[in-house]
Amino acid sequence: MNPLPALIAIVALIVGGFGLRELLREDQADEVMESPVREPVDVFGLAERIRRAGLEESLVPRTVFMAKGCLAAVAMLFGSIFMSVLPGKLAPLILIALAAGGFILPDFLLERAARKRHRRMVAALPDVLDLLAVSVQTGRGMGGCLLDLASSGRGPLIMEMSRAGDDMAWGSGQAAALEGLRKRIGGTEITSFVSTLERSRRLGSPLADQLRRQSATLRQDQRRAIEEEAARAAPKIQLVIALILVPSVLLLIVAALAANADSLINMSY
Repeated sequence: MNPLPALIAIVALIVGGFGLRELLREDQADEVMESPVREPVDVFGLAERIRRAGLEESLVPRTVFMAKGCLAAVAMLFGSIFMSVLPGKLAPLILIALAAGGFILPDFLLERAARKRHRRMVAALPDVLDLLAVSVQTGRGMGGCLLDLASSGRGPLIMEMSRAGDDMAWGSGQAAALEGLRKRIGGTEITSFVSTLERSRRLGSPLADQLRRQSATLRQDQRRAIEEEAARAAPKIQLVIALILVPSVLLLIVAALAANADSLINMSY
């Protein structure tokens, strides 16, 4: 009898038990985040991924790390069930691959959520720039204009802009607050926006007109990206027609001919 499946199952249960025990101690998560013990848990950059995904209020690195361990244990336990049908030499490699897949699955989900959130912010940026241009024309300071955005809409970009306005209101300089905004969001669009604000602050150039021009440029870029995506969709549609629809129609014709082969042969005589 091969003891490897039983050993793997025991290890999986032990790791899963530790993970469940830590998840049940979630009420201590705030203390863990504020203590130096938090640093070893964040060696995988979980805090940065959670922040980029916009889940800071619902997740902490400790929870994600324990979920990674539980998923790895469950994947190993699931793979051990099929040890008897797996090739002997490949079984350990397959189990390791399953455990690795379970371990990195939360990272993949967080990155996917972060990319989706970033696309939403970039798509909403032209409208936000137009609102900001209108607010700037009233003569208010940049911090107040950013805070006013919170009452004009919702979304991750509005939240990040309002956070920058809060930083300015609580004493951070405009340059530091905008640099924090650029680091939190990232991307060329936000970098260009921050550069426009900084250039207007240093040189005293009219900001509203620059924001409107940047908004128009972003809309043109988005329209061009949509047109390019639509152009790339045409060959894909043709490929689907050539590889799936046409063969299916031909198979129907061949099936009809095969079903009526006797009558067709008799008609030929």
